[in-house]
Amino acid sequence: MKKAMYILVLTVVLGVSLAACGGNCDPSYQGVCIPPPPPDLNCDDIQFRDFKVVGSDPHGFDGDNDGTGCE
Repeated sequence: MKKAMYILVLTVVLGVSLAACGGNCDPSYQGVCIPPPPPDLNCDDIQFRDFKVVGSDPHGFDGDNDGTGCE
């Protein structure tokens, strides 16, 4: 029961279920669950804006390298 409740909370807060990205969230994007490539995604392909980007940024969401994706 607790696990289902946590998934529901994540879905509401983040706007994505763990199943939507197979629980495979790229660690470069903190606070959101975006799967690693492939496919290569653009900001228009996702619903998230102004999220923290650390590390390699495989999708290139932080084009100006200021640490914030899809501004």
